[in-house]
Amino acid sequence: MSQFLAALIASGTILAIILATDLGQRRVTTMRMLRSVLAVAVIIAIFVHSFPTQGNDLSLQLVGVGTGVICGLVAGALLPAYRRASGELYTVGGIGYALVWIVLSTGRVVFAYGAEHWFAEGLVRFSIDYQISGPDTYANAFVFMSLAMVLARTAVLMAKVRRLKGQDSADAEVLEAAK
Repeated sequence: MSQFLAALIASGTILAIILATDLGQRRVTTMRMLRSVLAVAVIIAIFVHSFPTQGNDLSLQLVGVGTGVICGLVAGALLPAYRRASGELYTVGGIGYALVWIVLSTGRVVFAYGAEHWFAEGLVRFSIDYQISGPDTYANAFVFMSLAMVLARTAVLMAKVRRLKGQDSADAEVLEAAK
């Protein structure tokens, strides 16, 4: 399978799951939070065939993780959470949230396409100059970026849920003290 096709399948799958589960008003459930993490775990199992550590391979993969964490924190910040009168927790995924995911997913696919069609020679030269062992390193960096982004977004969402649940117990204490 070509690097472009792998990037297209991986990025498209993650994007579809994220947008399907997070856009609009959505109830917060454990399965909802785990679904995207499980999707990325499956993507890793399918598309990560090796873990190159020669030269600057590890550094490039860590850049992917770092970029994913930052983008996941941004995405999580763009996913407000609130409690309905019924007590159920909901999030509202809007256009800004969707754009973060769409732009990054598109960027991964465009890079993979470009690596095969537009700047293959330049990428080989860059890889030699900076001691990057090959396509698996780039593919891993993008897959790890996706995982880090999903995990960071999930962590932000869990923190918001904890905060909202904490407000309930604080409200209950105030009511109890008022009696």
